[in-house]
Amino acid sequence: QVQLVESGGGLVQAGDSLRLSCAASGDTVRRYAMGWFRQAPGKERQFVGAISSRSDNTLYADSVKGRITMSRDNAKNTVYLQMNTLKPEDTAVYYCAATEAVNWSSGDNYNYWGQGTPVTVSS
Repeated sequence: QVQLVESGGGLVQAGDSLRLSCAASGDTVRRYAMGWFRQAPGKERQFVGAISSRSDNTLYADSVKGRITMSRDNAKNTVYLQMNTLKPEDTAVYYCAATEAVNWSSGDNYNYWGQGTPVTVSS
């Protein structure tokens, strides 16, 4: 079992940066690829990005590519999502999740989820 807790969300202005953290407890996340998803009010959950267990591969959604960077510190059991040049359309609840699957972009392939941290970007 893995418990995931996101933090770092908040209210920012367009153009600002924000770093989200996802702290894991229970089983180590070292064996898992880690993903970030987001869900805006009234919209479906959307894949944001994922990082391999050894940080040697990342996958980012086209909508955020060039503005985000994912990283992880397995010694601290923590994954990070650095978001730059935030836009109002980035407003959503952001979730981290863990998977052993090879298809990272589908939320159905993730075994564990955090409770989410809200991000609001004002224009």
